[in-house]
Amino acid sequence: MDDSIWVNWAIMAASMAALIWLGWRAGRVVHMGNDDESGFLVAGRSLGPFVGASTIVATGFSGWGFMGSPGVAYEFGAIELLGNFMFAPAMVIAVLFFSRFLSRRAAEMDSCTIPEYAARLHADGGLGRLVQGVAAVITIVLLLVFLTSQIKAVGILAAGWLDLPESWGAVLMISIIILYTVLGGLTAVAWTDTLMLMGMVLAAVIICTQIFGDLGPVELIAALREVDPQLVDPETSTPYGQAKSAVYLVLPYAFMFSAVLPYMAVRFLAFRADVKPHVVAMYVAPFGCILSLIPIVGLYMRVRMPGLEQADQAMPVYLQSFLHPALGGFITLCILFAMQSTANSLLHTVASAASHDLRRALLPGHENPATVLFLNRAAVVVFGLAGLLMMFYAPPFFLSWLGILGTGTLLATLVGPIFVSSFWRGNGWGALAAMGSGFATSGGMLMWSEAGWVVGPLVGCAVSSLLYVAVSLATSRSGGLQRA
Repeated sequence: MDDSIWVNWAIMAASMAALIWLGWRAGRVVHMGNDDESGFLVAGRSLGPFVGASTIVATGFSGWGFMGSPGVAYEFGAIELLGNFMFAPAMVIAVLFFSRFLSRRAAEMDSCTIPEYAARLHADGGLGRLVQGVAAVITIVLLLVFLTSQIKAVGILAAGWLDLPESWGAVLMISIIILYTVLGGLTAVAWTDTLMLMGMVLAAVIICTQIFGDLGPVELIAALREVDPQLVDPETSTPYGQAKSAVYLVLPYAFMFSAVLPYMAVRFLAFRADVKPHVVAMYVAPFGCILSLIPIVGLYMRVRMPGLEQADQAMPVYLQSFLHPALGGFITLCILFAMQSTANSLLHTVASAASHDLRRALLPGHENPATVLFLNRAAVVVFGLAGLLMMFYAPPFFLSWLGILGTGTLLATLVGPIFVSSFWRGNGWGALAAMGSGFATSGGMLMWSEAGWVVGPLVGCAVSSLLYVAVSLATSRSGGLQRA
């Protein structure tokens, strides 16, 4: 093992100690005098504007942003840079116009998860438990798919950095994530995300400085045209859709991503009551814009090293080939942080859906605080290991595509009972119809059609919303429906 590998291991050990300490500290702060589930599930509704903004951006821009997105840019060109940039304004819009509403309504109903929020909003006719159970099962299935892609991404990068087999790199990283999430719940996730985001932003600045120091923007565009004009002037928006304007559909997709997905929207539930959305947005905007530049790595690599066998290797090979080992090691750690910031959120959300939502749907009334907290923590361990096993046996896949399969289908599933209900509230039957139709439409189009990565989920959102309203109207009793 050469000297640089020892340095990498030393950096990793220090970061592991910091993350575990934050998890331990978060557990002590949150559970001190608070023996209900809200401490583990929604950080005791204690997140301030800076930590809240940091955990939102870190979760949204992470494994797919640092590993998957450069791979897509390497394969398809500058269209990915435009698509990736849509997430920053979308997150700002979600924070400004939806976060306070969702936070206040969830607090009034004492909802600690998004499936529970949907259930209590549609509890008429005794369907609340069924809505909560169905939403929980779909959340578990789809986010486990996304978690698998995150574990694979972090395993690929950690393996190259620490000179380990890919499987051992994945085992090491998911073990760290499990440990600090078990210790501190969502507070630990948010605090570690904040630390991670600072590294992610610094890494993005260093990367852009190196790339534009070597090739200015005009030179990079000219070089890409020489490789393939379609990389700069595409005739379609592939992989987002066949129409040239389809890439702009990423904006509404990213808004729904931020406002509806359980592992994103749960941050809104965790805000302190006095947090002002415009203050959160002031942090989200610059962080998001800086991280939106990361796909430039894929474009740069397409010019400098056009013969990569796998597009998803664009970022790892870039770090090994174009940066000083010490600087590359630091940025690799920041990227590992980025991946962990989404993986820990996914794991916490899946575990919450199983230990809280499924438990309340199947066994209401079992609320012993010590038992419940044990179940919350045990679920983190169980589903962390399940995601690891799924990664071992998964066939080859494009990291970004698998992430969109999970997140896009889940937002199509929940858009009716979570977002549409903000303007017009349906009933339990409408919520169930919306979830089933959104799941089938988006999942089916992503798996078996050439519609594009954002077209399928957005069509699923439209079908889900229409059926939410139509079925609610068809099954309503007098006074059963109301404006939100």
